[in-house]
Amino acid sequence: MNSNHAIIAGLGHALPEAVITNADLEKIVETSDDWITTRTGIKNRHKAAPDEYTSTFATRAARAALERAGVDAADLDMIICATVCPDMALPSTAVLIQSYLGAKKAAAFDITAACSGFLYALTIADQFIASGTHQNILIIGAELLTRYVDYTDRSTCVIFGDGAGAAVIRRSPDARRGVLAARIQSDGDFAYFLYTPGGGTRHPASHASVDERLHYIKMKGNELFKVAVRSMEDLSRKVLDEVRMSPNDIDLLVPHQANQRITDAVADRLGIPAEKVYSNIAQIGNTSSASIPICLDELSEAGRLKPGMIVMMTSFGAGATWGSVLMRW
Repeated sequence: MNSNHAIIAGLGHALPEAVITNADLEKIVETSDDWITTRTGIKNRHKAAPDEYTSTFATRAARAALERAGVDAADLDMIICATVCPDMALPSTAVLIQSYLGAKKAAAFDITAACSGFLYALTIADQFIASGTHQNILIIGAELLTRYVDYTDRSTCVIFGDGAGAAVIRRSPDARRGVLAARIQSDGDFAYFLYTPGGGTRHPASHASVDERLHYIKMKGNELFKVAVRSMEDLSRKVLDEVRMSPNDIDLLVPHQANQRITDAVADRLGIPAEKVYSNIAQIGNTSSASIPICLDELSEAGRLKPGMIVMMTSFGAGATWGSVLMRW
């Protein structure tokens, strides 16, 4: 355990105004509200306008987090943007956010860990805070996944939504609070369970790649489900063991909002009752790296994050990647 614990000093999130309902999707693809709700738990998801970008919502969320933390952008040491939906192939979306915020002294970079991106960013930030070299770090999970969904594929187009969540990370003035333990993991053998083949050096943009619909998300949902539940449970237990705690010590479980059935299965396997598990997937959908910070900000706004609470965050995403972070709020 680190002597310099990292805390979340401020949170913010931003969502597009436009909402796509299950009824809207019934008009686009062969599906139904009952089919979507039963298999995913999703009722609505937000969709960005054509003139809105990942950096649009990331910057909005960042400004809110900075204001709530009482930190000026000029005092940021680092900006980490977790995204699989960058504004451009280069430069990073993080440097665009840096420019919009006026965070001149910050080092800024993107990380790509899909739905686990926010917990990867939090784990990285925790290490810099623990080292004592950085004082104020902004981490952001931001995605515009509707740009990559194939509205002829009912198994994927009903799942994903757009949004961003941000957090300001600082050293805790109280050694008892902050990140107690954090672990991240990956396994590239599962890379083709969830991927977008087009757009990189393997299948660069061309008439052929567009005709073959290679720029859309491809997913093997049944295979992912089993690996996700097992991985999230296993890593969460390891994180708890590291600080000699058990699932009974958890006051609040905040999982990545991938699928309500995954959330329910992980909570059940950990023995955590429903009243201790947060879910907003019905109204937000799967926003990948943005989902956990959006959840945290909603919880904060509702007054449900109390000082001293033990909060477990856990995620699983394409790669495959997964992570678990335990915090004393």
